[in-house]
Amino acid sequence: MTRRPFIVFRLAIVVLFCQFLCACTGGWDTPPRVLVFSKTNGYRHESIEAGKAALAEMCYKNGILCDTTENSALFTEENLRRYAAVVFLNTNGEVLDPRQEADFERYIQAGGGFMGVHSASATEYTWRWYGGLLGAYFKDHPAIQEVDLHPDHCSDPSVAHLACQPWRWKEELYNFRHYEPDLTVLLSVDDSTYTGGSTPGSPPKARGETPLPPTGGAGGGFHPLAWRHEYDGGRSFYTALGHIPEAYRDPAFRQHLLGGLLYAIGKNKPLRYDRSRSLRAPDPTRFVKTEIASALQEPMEIAQFPDGKIILIERHGQVKLFTPQTGLLNTVTKLPVYSEMGDGLLGVAIDPGWERNHWIYLYYSSLRDSMNQLSRFVFRGDTLDRASEKVLLTIPVGHTNCFHAAGSLTFDEAGNLFLSTGDNTSPFASEGYAPIDERPGRKAFDAQRSSANTADLRGKILRIKPLDDGTYTCPPGNLFNNAAGGGAPEIYVMGCRNPFRIAYDERRKFLFWGDIGSDAGKNDTARGPMGHDEINRARTAGNYGWPYFTGDNQAYRDYDFEAKRPGPYFDPQRPLNASPNNSGARELPPAQPAFIWYPYGKNRDFPIAGTGGRNAMAGP
Repeated sequence: MTRRPFIVFRLAIVVLFCQFLCACTGGWDTPPRVLVFSKTNGYRHESIEAGKAALAEMCYKNGILCDTTENSALFTEENLRRYAAVVFLNTNGEVLDPRQEADFERYIQAGGGFMGVHSASATEYTWRWYGGLLGAYFKDHPAIQEVDLHPDHCSDPSVAHLACQPWRWKEELYNFRHYEPDLTVLLSVDDSTYTGGSTPGSPPKARGETPLPPTGGAGGGFHPLAWRHEYDGGRSFYTALGHIPEAYRDPAFRQHLLGGLLYAIGKNKPLRYDRSRSLRAPDPTRFVKTEIASALQEPMEIAQFPDGKIILIERHGQVKLFTPQTGLLNTVTKLPVYSEMGDGLLGVAIDPGWERNHWIYLYYSSLRDSMNQLSRFVFRGDTLDRASEKVLLTIPVGHTNCFHAAGSLTFDEAGNLFLSTGDNTSPFASEGYAPIDERPGRKAFDAQRSSANTADLRGKILRIKPLDDGTYTCPPGNLFNNAAGGGAPEIYVMGCRNPFRIAYDERRKFLFWGDIGSDAGKNDTARGPMGHDEINRARTAGNYGWPYFTGDNQAYRDYDFEAKRPGPYFDPQRPLNASPNNSGARELPPAQPAFIWYPYGKNRDFPIAGTGGRNAMAGP
């Protein structure tokens, strides 16, 4: 009897401790663990140590286990399983190798969380998946300054403590590019208090409820600095704040970080790895290079048959076959092709049903009629049956001036065949700028007659569905399937200069292509931007701007070649083709910016491209 009050007292202490523990841990069954990663490969912020200390203290006070590291070797599938979220704290540059990148992708796809702080957006420029996870890439910044920040989603835990009131803050303020379209903005800059330009965009109609709209161009507008979104199976929070060490002592900023971290952690569910979604990157040391041939004559494309044999074509007409069992590369036949000025045998693709029908497709320049043609042949028993040729389509080019032929072929998973074609325009009379010479007798120098012409198949990527009888249909979703005004139904992408090689990503449903740009070595106020090569990708049909735009829609000026007088800049939102050589629509679809672009010299947007030669390609 005398011990009962003491037992009740001890029981009350245990209950109070459990209630305290549950309050600290957010009601989690087990304390979640986060990994704070702060590796740099370039500029290193002096605030990293303050940031690590602040995150570790915040985690401890809120019942979260925290590990810090700069060792990228910890980015393995086995180790990442331990973490509810991964924080990139002021990382910079290329910090993971391809194998580590693949395992981190699988971690997010399995339901993991991510938080990026400040220069996390200046990390892994060459890994576009990471840019999608982050939400946008760093572009530039002005000097450190004090500004007013506005909470844009007042109920979110990362900004709720601000009570929808302006927040005065000192920061190195980032401008961004390549926004993902589904971001829920949490903090934005009052541009009236900001000096140094802004990231273009439009504010949500009602603060706190509308994701950020797509942005592009130059000028002022809505300038976000923190956001969140779900991405590829996981959750991502990013804040551009956190440049200076004293920021991590600020209670409001700490609460902002804690709210973002809690979003990234989510409900602390076990990760679920779907083995069918992606494969771990193979060990590069398992590959062995074996030289097959050393005296090829301008090889153009290869394709692999289901039995492992490889067909290879050369521009001057040779069709060759490599047999792995013998290691021999033999010439099957030589097509009679026109091979001057860049034309010739340009593209090859194997029909997805080859085991049943034995069809292959070749795109080549005919010796007669000044045209390029897409033909289907029967390829059986290591032999190309020349008599089986069926011509699917022809493209008049005029072989006396046949610059930029392109000619790459590839299939998608639905059996649609893509064919790339060049602008067929001489680049030598426009000093490397937009070839838009509209003078009489100068058609060969005007890409408005081809690339910007909705009724012409040059300067395009076509998409057709081959039929058994040697004809084709145009699948739904091409650029002009449902449009009036003279648009050719075969066109999937228009506004290309020389999309020399293309590839299709069946998993993500993207078409990729490299477009070899013009040769202007510098910007010219009378003409427009310097030349850029482009890597582009498209999941839907679109206009990619040539000859009116290059790179990220950098606009050329209309130009009177007779008077040598510049006109207005072309408008990427409303491009107009007023050339007398245009046989299609005058009003064109809005121009889409390139995915990656780079000139001969240094490139602020994609510095990893370096300087020097340009010859953009695209592959698997």
